[in-house]
Amino acid sequence: MDTNEGTLVTADKLDIAVGRILADSPQRAKKMVDKIESYYSKEALGNWRNNIIAISDDVDIIWERILQETTDAIADEITDRKPFINAIKIHADAYQQQSSAGGDRYPAVTSAIADAIENGALVVNYFGHGGEDGLAFERIFEKMDAENLRNQCKLNCFVTVTCEYTRFDNPLRVTAGELIYWNEKGGAISLITTTRQIFVTVGVTFNKKLEEYLFSYSDNDTYSDYEYPTIAEALRLTKIDPSVTNINQKYLVFYIGDPALKLAFPDPDVRLTKINDVPISQQTEVLSALSYAKLAGEVTDISGNVLTNYNGKVVTTIYDKSIQRQTLANDNISDGGELIKLDYTTLGEVIFRGQVTVTNGSFEFDFIVPRDIGIPVGYGKVSFYASTDNSTKDLSGAAINSVQIGGINANAPEDNQGPVINLFMNDENFASGGVTNESPTLLVKLQDENGINTASGIGHDIVAVIDGDEVNPYVLNDYYITELDDYTRGNLSFPFRDLEPGLHTLSLKAWDVYNNSSTSELQFRVFNEDANLVIDNVLNYPNPFVNYTEFWFSHNSSENLEVSVQIFTISGKLVRTLNGKTSGAGVKSTASTSRDIVWDGRDDFGDKIGKGTYIYKLKVHSSAINKTVEKIEKLVIL
Repeated sequence: MDTNEGTLVTADKLDIAVGRILADSPQRAKKMVDKIESYYSKEALGNWRNNIIAISDDVDIIWERILQETTDAIADEITDRKPFINAIKIHADAYQQQSSAGGDRYPAVTSAIADAIENGALVVNYFGHGGEDGLAFERIFEKMDAENLRNQCKLNCFVTVTCEYTRFDNPLRVTAGELIYWNEKGGAISLITTTRQIFVTVGVTFNKKLEEYLFSYSDNDTYSDYEYPTIAEALRLTKIDPSVTNINQKYLVFYIGDPALKLAFPDPDVRLTKINDVPISQQTEVLSALSYAKLAGEVTDISGNVLTNYNGKVVTTIYDKSIQRQTLANDNISDGGELIKLDYTTLGEVIFRGQVTVTNGSFEFDFIVPRDIGIPVGYGKVSFYASTDNSTKDLSGAAINSVQIGGINANAPEDNQGPVINLFMNDENFASGGVTNESPTLLVKLQDENGINTASGIGHDIVAVIDGDEVNPYVLNDYYITELDDYTRGNLSFPFRDLEPGLHTLSLKAWDVYNNSSTSELQFRVFNEDANLVIDNVLNYPNPFVNYTEFWFSHNSSENLEVSVQIFTISGKLVRTLNGKTSGAGVKSTASTSRDIVWDGRDDFGDKIGKGTYIYKLKVHSSAINKTVEKIEKLVIL
C-alpha cells in the first residue's frame, strides 16, 4: 500500500491492508498505523486506530460492524425523536448468505430493499461499501435493480454516504446513482450521495448529523421540531455543523434533485383516545389473541385541539411488541473467541392494517386480534396516517405505550372456515389464462368474517408461489390493507419483476386470524412486450346489445396503445370506424385489459343501423415497438 504523502488511501484499503498484517504480526501492524497517522490528519482518520487495534485479523468485518451499528443507532434515534416514523432495518448479515460463482450474495436483501422502496419508503439510507456499479461487495443493489424499481408516485430520497455511488462527472460510465434518479417508472426523486471514495469514520459522523437536520431534531438550527428544511438545506446545515465543517471530504457529498424539495412529512397529530370504549388515560384491556378490539382516535392540530372540520380517512397499522434480533455472523469472524454479531430491535409484526373514515376529526374502527400474536403481554405500537382529498392536509401520529398486546381469549367463538380469495393480474377484468407483460402486478381480494392474518405466525403468511417453486415464495403480508370501514375485506397489490416469458401458474395461500387457510390459483401467459405485442380474449360486451356495447381485449403492453375498431356488414360494407387509446391518464398503463372503446350502434353519419349480425375488426398498435396486431369477431344488434 502506498502511504506517500498526497496519495489518497481510503478506509477500505487501510482496513484490508492492516488486517492482513495483523494476521502475521500485531507489532508490525501497530508500526504501520503509527506511520499512517503521521501522514494523515486526525480529521480524516477519526477513531480508526482504536477500532482497528481492538480486533482480530479480518478488519473489513469490523468496519461492517461499525456500519451496522451506525445505521441501527440512527434508526433508533429517529423513531425515538419522531415516533410517527416506522423504521425498517435491513442488516445484510441478518439474512442468509449464499455462495455463487461470482462470490457471496444476499438475494433476500436485494428483494427486501426493492420491496421497501416499492411499498413507499420516504427515505432510504444505505451506509457501507459501494461503488459506481452498486452497493456492497455482495452486490446487494446493482444498476439493474435500480432500473427495475416500479415505485411510481412513491418516490424516495436515496441517501448513500458511500464511495463513488453517483460519480456523475464521467460521461463514459453511467453510475447506479444516476440510474436510480433517471428511472422513469420509480426510483428516487432526490439523492444525497457521493462522487469519490470516502473514509468510514467520515461517513459515520456525516450520517449521524445529516439525519438530525433531515428529520429536524438538531439543536444547532432554527427549525422547530415540526418544521422541516428542504433536503438540500439539510445537507448544507450538515456541512457547516461544528462536527463536520473541518472535514474536507464533506465536499464529496452532493445533493441531486430539486433544491426546493422537502420530504413529504405529514403534519401532527393523530392520536389514540380509547380502547374498547375506555379512555387510554385509564386502565384499558389487554388485546388478547382472538379477542374483539375497538379503538377510537382524533385528528388534532399541533396544540392538541381536535380538527372538527377534518373529514377523510385514517390508515392504521398496529404492530405487535418489538422483536429482539441478532445478525448471523455469516462470515464466522470472531473477536476474543466470540463470533461478531449485532443485537438489535425491530418493529413487531403487523397484527392489523386497515382504513377507517374520519368524520369531523374523530374516527373509530374494530378488528379481531390474530391468534399469532406474541403471548407475553407487552406494549405494541399504533401508527396513524390521515389524509383527505387535499393532499396538503395529511397528518400522522403514533401511540407507543398505550396498547398492551398478549394472552389469548379462551372464550372466542368457533371459526373453521378459511378466507375467500380472488386473484387478478394488472386489473380486476383479468381472466385466468390471459396475457401480461414481464412485470405484471398481482391483485388479490380477500374476505373473511373475522379478518385476514398478517401477524407472520410460523407458516401462516400470505404467500404466493409461481410454478410450484416453494423454495422462492413471495411473502405478501406487508402489502395487505383492509377496505374502508370493513376489517372483514381487504386487498393487496404486488409488483412482480422480470418474469420469464411463457405460461405460468400462480398459487396464493392466505389465512384468517383463526389460522384457517384457503388457496387459489391463477394462470397467466407472459410475453416480452419489447419483442411482441399480443392481444387476447377479444370480445364486445354486452353481446347481443340494444343501445351500446364495449370492446374488450387483454394485452401485454405497459405502454398506451392506439386502438381502432371497424364494423362491417356481413357483405363487407364498412359502417363505422371507432378510434381511441388504452387508458393511462397520460402515464404508462399497468392494466392488461382494455374496455376503452364504446359503440352506441350508430354509423359514421350518426344514424341508427339495422338489427342483425355484423363483423368487426379490432386493430391495436404500439408506437413504442412499432407493432400492430388485429383480430376479427362478430357482434349482434337486437
